[in-house]
Amino acid sequence: MKISVKAEYALQAIFDLATQPAGEAIRIADIAKRQKIPQKFLELILSNLKQGGFVESRRGADGGYMLARPASQLIVGDIIRHVDGPSERRTATAGFEDMWTRVDNAIHSILGATNFQQLADSWQARQNQYIANWEI
Repeated sequence: MKISVKAEYALQAIFDLATQPAGEAIRIADIAKRQKIPQKFLELILSNLKQGGFVESRRGADGGYMLARPASQLIVGDIIRHVDGPSERRTATAGFEDMWTRVDNAIHSILGATNFQQLADSWQARQNQYIANWEI
């Protein structure tokens, strides 16, 4: 499975929104800065994700983007398929067809079973594990 840079940026943008307070609109510039995504490219990606029903936008001074539904309902594989389209199968040489089929099935299984709430919770747990304690 090949994942484009556009799909990787889309995943990063959704992840960023999943780690922000629910219902709060986040400015594109803030997402771009945190995730190190070119802002103009991010604008196109978020517009595409909005058309796919993954994010919503709000106009005005407090405007920005937010998740269209809870992070637990946003599946990594769905985002990749929406941005990149269906995945291409490897062209396998003789003797490797079954192995590559199993590899592809394993990848699709993991991506189809992983939601952004799980990713955000796991990331937050790792962040909390390294909080410095400066007490003496």
